Amino acid sequence: MPKQKTHKGLSKRVKVTATGKILRHRAGGGHLMSGKNAKRRRHIKSPATIAGKAAAAIRIQLAKGRV
Repeated sequence: MPKQKTHKGLSKRVKVTATGKILRHRAGGGHLMSGKNAKRRRHIKSPATIAGKAAAAIRIQLAKGRV
């Protein structure tokens, strides 16, 4: 069988850490930042992790193997 190809659109949006966790960007940081308080802006800046079945599906799409 041929190799599994990496999903290029997904690989630009998520990152797999050395321990296998999947990081994504938080929504809401594109514009209109003046209406958001400082705590919310700091929270939006930090990456979020994806866990569970969603993470397993993403690993398969990124050709990083099964869980």
